[in-house]
Parts: sequence; C-alpha cells; structure tokens
Amino acid sequence: MFKIVLYQPEIAPNTGNIIRLCANTGAELHLIEPLGFAMDDKRLRRAGLDYAEYSRVVRHGDWRTFVESERPARVLALSTKGSRAHSEIEFHDGDAIVFGPETRGLPAEFLAMAGSEHTLRIPMCANSRSINLSNAAAIVIYEAWRQLGYQGAV
Repeated sequence: MFKIVLYQPEIAPNTGNIIRLCANTGAELHLIEPLGFAMDDKRLRRAGLDYAEYSRVVRHGDWRTFVESERPARVLALSTKGSRAHSEIEFHDGDAIVFGPETRGLPAEFLAMAGSEHTLRIPMCANSRSINLSNAAAIVIYEAWRQLGYQGAV
C-alpha cells in the first residue's frame, strides 16, 4: 500500500486526522522529525480517536533514516509549486507520498531532489494559498487508492 510521509509536521490535529485516514485506507504513516508536537498530545489522540492501533505509524529521525529503513519504491512530493496535478500521475503500490510542514511546505532542496516530474499539486482556485494538510492527504490518497481499485476495501 501507500506510505503517507509527513515531513516535519507541526499541528497535532492534522496528524491525528491522517492517522485515522491511514487506518481507513490501509496506508502507512511516516513522520519525519522534528515534530511540532508531542506524540502524547491530547489533540493528536482526540483527532486520531485511538486509530493508531489500526494503522502503522513510524517516526524517523530525519529523511535519510526514512529512506534507508523504508526503501520507498518511488517518492512523490506534494507542493503548491508542483507542475502536475495529483490526478495526472499513475500511482503505484509502495509509493511514498510526501507532504511538508503546514506553515512552510516542503523545502526547495527537497523539491529539487524529488524533481519536477514527481512534484505534484492539488488544483485550486486562483489566489488560494493551500489546502489543509489532512484534507490534502485525503484527496491524494483516495485518488491513489481509487487507481488501484480500492484494494482491501469492503
């Protein structure tokens, strides 16, 4: 299945919502430190509604540690700076879909490493800044899962 990767997430309720998303879609959640909150944050627990037991949630000290331990098949970055819409790519089982911190997005050097072909965006109306992190993750993971025929769904 897919790996949702949150690069230095800052807001506990967003991560909690994504834990729940992962539990309901079969995706794994990978958190790249530093985190902007403690994992025992009550807002994280409230938003995740204790769904962490139904999903794989892994913390990594940095990006390199994630890559070395998880060996993702392909890395896709989400950014408002992306040139391709998320719906214009063919997703594959094992893809790592990376989202940046809520207040600043993925750093330029990360986007350069991913390359323009693998930097995606979610279409929005003109003059919009961004979509909430947990909403963006839901939009993308459901498109990816749809493309795989909702494997494992009932």
